[in-house]
Amino acid sequence: MSTPNTPVLITVTGPDKPGVSSVLFAVLTRHGVEILDVEQVTIRGQLVLGVLVGSEHDPEGLQEAVEQAMATVAMQVHVEVGADPLTPARVGSSHVLIVLGRPLPARAFAEVARRLAALDVNIDAIRRVADYPVTGLELRVSVAQDTREGDAELRSALAELSARVGLDIAVEREGLTRRAKRLVVFDVDSTLIQGEVIEMLAERAGCGDKVREVTEAAMRGELDFAESLVRRVACLEGLSASVLDEVADSLELMPGARTTIRTLKRLGFRTGVVSGGFTTIIDRLAEDLGLDFSLANDLEIVDGTITGRVLGDIVDRAGKATALRRFAASFDVPLAQCVAIGDGANDIDMLSTAGLGVAFNAKPALREVADTALSHPYLDVVLFVLGVTRAEVEAADAADGLEPFRP
Repeated sequence: MSTPNTPVLITVTGPDKPGVSSVLFAVLTRHGVEILDVEQVTIRGQLVLGVLVGSEHDPEGLQEAVEQAMATVAMQVHVEVGADPLTPARVGSSHVLIVLGRPLPARAFAEVARRLAALDVNIDAIRRVADYPVTGLELRVSVAQDTREGDAELRSALAELSARVGLDIAVEREGLTRRAKRLVVFDVDSTLIQGEVIEMLAERAGCGDKVREVTEAAMRGELDFAESLVRRVACLEGLSASVLDEVADSLELMPGARTTIRTLKRLGFRTGVVSGGFTTIIDRLAEDLGLDFSLANDLEIVDGTITGRVLGDIVDRAGKATALRRFAASFDVPLAQCVAIGDGANDIDMLSTAGLGVAFNAKPALREVADTALSHPYLDVVLFVLGVTRAEVEAADAADGLEPFRP
């Protein structure tokens, strides 16, 4: 019968430098130990390296050897012999939380930690994913009762906490599905661009206030979108079609939009827009951004004048979801691997159809059904939810000769 292994937990701390791991594992090799677990993190140049080993012979001798070796590289070490009984390999975290703030106060984050503890949720690991334009932390957590009910309780509790402490908290299931997203569809008005195109057109037609009132009611879900669109477009009757080009030229992208699209394309995502706006304008935007697909409404134009009518089927709430299914099928991407991002009630079905629905500075009706709600006016925050860090974005930009933009 073999001698049972004694668990030995080795924790090395100090300034990060080359050779620390090499020196430590050389000692472990000489003592013939079994590696059971390893974790390492570096925070602002400070290294924390933890190694759990099983020592079959002379664990006290191993402790002395490790302490002497770490002294040669000026690192502190704590060795705990017989730390804990050996446990089966971990199955990994059940959820990933992305906590975003501008700023991210310690007091608010403490509230998050306390709420998780009250829910019997363990924080397995934390890393920073962004320092601009928001501070973002990624928490890998394990829910004690990993059931559908437990998942719902976690999401509900963090949604309430998010509103109370002024942080965005995105909750996702950990696993292959989170890392397998392949298609992203954006709403356009107040999502990919700043403002509402139809309101810009209405201002030129002299009916801005009237159209704005109808738009807001539709976005809140108080008015059927198709009906609202018909009413608003009717106000444009007699407007010169040249105004469409004027508005297209004046569009302002949402901060971070180009960074988001550029990064997603680097990662191999298919990207596109499904909009309740108008093809004359949306097609130009899609071409400018190099999008893979787009869908919007067709305004009727006769003799260079807008007639106040829409041609064909209106891209409404149901139509947006149908379009997502069609585009996903055309690229052979399962809906579970799709992401939809929008801000209004007419985006509800589209976000519900996608594997991940993101409410971006959205009305309450959409926030209630979305998987994740973001309240900061920077579209590139979506990248952090998808697991991309600011450092990775800037490194990729630098490799392409692009200077980081930080006003």
